Amino acid sequence: MPVNPTQEQLAEVAAVAGGPDDRPVIMLNLNTYRERAAYEGEPPGGMSADVSGREAYERYGAVAQGVLAREGGRILWHTHSPGHVIGAPGEGCDDVIAVEYPSHAAFLALAMDPAILPALAHRSAGLERAVIIRCEPGLGDARPPA
Repeated sequence: MPVNPTQEQLAEVAAVAGGPDDRPVIMLNLNTYRERAAYEGEPPGGMSADVSGREAYERYGAVAQGVLAREGGRILWHTHSPGHVIGAPGEGCDDVIAVEYPSHAAFLALAMDPAILPALAHRSAGLERAVIIRCEPGLGDARPPA
């Protein structure tokens, strides 16, 4: 299963980014980690490749959080998922992370930031499966619509 967005998926976000309909967005990340990281080649920064998938993803997360803050975004919440109630076996995930961006343009800026590009190797090595769902801020959100 792919863990990175396709060009078509990024184009959907880019079609909104910077335009009149660009507004805050929440990216709901559903992550399933590999038991052991699977790096293609040597990990960036001379780090060991002999780590769990979660540890590899956390390496990516350490870089991503800095870029996220610079772009005006924040992690709304992050939790472990012990299982699911509805769905086929294997459709669950290990972690759910809700990330708020001030705009679609800010999400793309994070995805293309020069600091994040090398860290993507950790993300890819750590994830077995990833789903990112693009959401509008919640209906119960106290902020007025943009």
